Amino acid sequence: MENDQTDKNSSSRCTFFHADPEDYRCDVILTVKRATGAFSLVACLFMLFVIWLLRRYNSLAQKMIVSLTVAAFFDSVAYVMDESQAEGSLCNFQAWWLTYFDWCALAWVCLITLNLYLNLVREIRTEHYEIPYHLVAWGVPLLMSCLPLMRGYYGLAGAWCWIKDDHVAWRFGIWYIPLFILIFLMICCYARIICVANDRMQSWLGTFNPERERRKVSLAEEIRPLKWYPSVYLLVSIFPLLNRLHNAAYPKNPMFSLTLLHVLSAPLHGLANALVFGKDTWSQLSNTGIKLALRSRLCDSTRIGEYHPASVRYTAELESDSDDNDNNVLFYSADMSLKDRGP
Repeated sequence: MENDQTDKNSSSRCTFFHADPEDYRCDVILTVKRATGAFSLVACLFMLFVIWLLRRYNSLAQKMIVSLTVAAFFDSVAYVMDESQAEGSLCNFQAWWLTYFDWCALAWVCLITLNLYLNLVREIRTEHYEIPYHLVAWGVPLLMSCLPLMRGYYGLAGAWCWIKDDHVAWRFGIWYIPLFILIFLMICCYARIICVANDRMQSWLGTFNPERERRKVSLAEEIRPLKWYPSVYLLVSIFPLLNRLHNAAYPKNPMFSLTLLHVLSAPLHGLANALVFGKDTWSQLSNTGIKLALRSRLCDSTRIGEYHPASVRYTAELESDSDDNDNNVLFYSADMSLKDRGP
């Protein structure tokens, strides 16, 4: 009887390949899915720990990265949920959860791009946009994830539960078409941001001024990690798109190689975000740096953490005693006073 139950479970787990219960491909797909989801979970937890340790949650941009990490963490949870391929409330919950936090992570990447664009290109202060950012990043995904749920379109969709195979238009309308439109818009935004930043850095003329050089370094450090987030989303979304296109064309004949690449890349948002975040963080994670940061966090009130030349906020003008003639300023920090731009 135990063997019969095992065969039944294996069979249910292999429905997405329409294969025999003992087909090795099902075990490979499910193992890869769990492994990549677990890697992303661990990476997100590590990223949150480093943010806490180094106190990288003060500026609005840093807070937005924290929110992105939280969304990526919960998105990864969906990939390590029970993979029993039985339609019902659990399957619908997994599908809703996956859609919601996929959209939350994408929304935060878009808002990080928008925030940088407003700061640098439009020269607008955005600290007061924090609450609207949260409303958009958590509210719009709620709407997008509930639409298929209310229509009853969630169900078995390969290695996990999502929008069913017979609702292809909803798959692309709810996720893939908006995803690639937003990625394209983000790439355009970053191209504009980089052009504006380069123009302003090259426009600093005159004698050497340490304050100006510090501003250039701060600008480059602010843009460098953020520009990779759209690229990360593009890379991890290519194979899922190709697999869903193949599913739409051949719903009864899923391709093992595309399915494998799909489950290998789709859960990697959290890990990829952690790698982007870590590009500017690894140098601070030496044994000595970690000990000092932990001592600062747990033993005393001394603030030992990342050196911030400035908490970058881009604007048009700035009062500066060090360089009265330098009006081509790129950012604002807490220790500087802004002039009103006027009407």
